Amino acid sequence: MPKIYPVSAIKLRKVFEKAGFKCIRIEGDHYIFTKEGLQRPIVIPDWDEVPVFIIKNNLRTAVIDREEYFRLLREI
Repeated sequence: MPKIYPVSAIKLRKVFEKAGFKCIRIEGDHYIFTKEGLQRPIVIPDWDEVPVFIIKNNLRTAVIDREEYFRLLREI
């Protein structure tokens, strides 16, 4: 399994959009995404590179496993 590495906020937003999430609002430099059936929103900062710990936390909240994440990342 490949290692998760920092990616740009634009790429990460596209990954979550492909997974069915919708941006419901923007607060400062943070994009708030949600999806039906999840209790908590996903927050993606609009940075040049989003750190690995934020990506992992968002994947855990979104119930997306590593294989699915890399599949979605390859599609964009």
